[in-house]
Amino acid sequence: MKIETFRAFKSRNYRLYFTGQSISLIGTWMQKTAVPWVIYVQTHSLFMLGLSAFATQFPSFLFSLFGGVVSDRYNKYKVLLATQILSLVQALLLSILVLLEHYTAWEIMAVSVILGIINAFDVPARQSLVYNMVSNKDDLPNAIALNSSMVNLAKIAGPAFAGLVLEKLGAGLCFMLNAVSFLAVIISLLFMRFDKPITSDRSKKPIKELKEGFTYITTTPEIGFILLFISIMSLLVLPYDALLSVYAKDIFSGNASTLGYLNSFIGVGAIGGTIFLASLKDKSSLKTILLIATFIFGVGLISFSHIADFKWACVFAVMMGFGMMALATISNTILQTTSVPEMRGRVISYFAMAFFGMRPLGSLLIGWIAKYTGAPDTVLAEGIAALLVAGVFSYFMRKDILKKRNREAIDNAALEIS
Repeated sequence: MKIETFRAFKSRNYRLYFTGQSISLIGTWMQKTAVPWVIYVQTHSLFMLGLSAFATQFPSFLFSLFGGVVSDRYNKYKVLLATQILSLVQALLLSILVLLEHYTAWEIMAVSVILGIINAFDVPARQSLVYNMVSNKDDLPNAIALNSSMVNLAKIAGPAFAGLVLEKLGAGLCFMLNAVSFLAVIISLLFMRFDKPITSDRSKKPIKELKEGFTYITTTPEIGFILLFISIMSLLVLPYDALLSVYAKDIFSGNASTLGYLNSFIGVGAIGGTIFLASLKDKSSLKTILLIATFIFGVGLISFSHIADFKWACVFAVMMGFGMMALATISNTILQTTSVPEMRGRVISYFAMAFFGMRPLGSLLIGWIAKYTGAPDTVLAEGIAALLVAGVFSYFMRKDILKKRNREAIDNAALEIS
């Protein structure tokens, strides 16, 4: 593999962040795997599965815009350090609740709401701080792609490890290990050193900054279009993972380890996608790759939806993981490289609202539909929706290309006349 694939590692702060966050994310994915499993085993309700995802993600939808303002208004580094400490406390509360063995699904979801609120402030600060961690700003797209590979390495290891721990030792230990894992990223942050101070601007009122962020995305078509695209995908397609527990337990007649394997194979596809993106040349057409990734994602969902053979299900899970993470990474890259630095936190907050915030609404919708049609038909419909979105995106992309060519032709003609 070419060294260019890892060129962002030349920056010391980014190396520290990557190491600490990689460890922490394994614990995060253990918790993400354990929570829906605990909910489904206790309730056997498809709707409660969707509601549990809603409880974690909807607060991000409500508060992410304020998280973006906080990220631009205050020191991103200090905001991130605070959110990581609070996340550790949340995981500790969840582990104590489960280890005491006197809990209900509603109590688990109530503690999950706390995590959703924390994430609303964590994501904009964490994503936009990467810009400050990378010494050479040309390496920013590579760092964003490596971030996604980090997430998906954890998505391979975390669920598989969680399946074993759930089966042998119980959910409480999963949550406790997640709490301990936050120490890694907190320590890595404490060892960072920045050559230039991380600037912030508190000269304006927060409400005015909110309005400025909205005006910026609505007057920057490339950013607005990507945010609309990811919003639709997050609402109609990405919540497929809320139904994976049904496939593991009922369709494949498995246990917690089966769920861990499914998530891990999705992670295998995702890590392959992000390494591919990290290796791309700077002149690669990200929008074209975004279209292809969405198509692959849709085909993977359709193929997975009614499969009865677990081995083939794992193959299609790889396709789903590749397409899902590629489209998320490309969208993030386009937003971060297109937005101006003083607006980056707010733009990322809109991305968080679209990517993480719309998913809880989608999870409720998917859980409600699955209650009446079943999980296989619901996942099939999600795959078809992905193909439709890819088709619409392709139409507007071709239209945009034609407009650019016409403008270039007019400009060239004007130059010849002059």
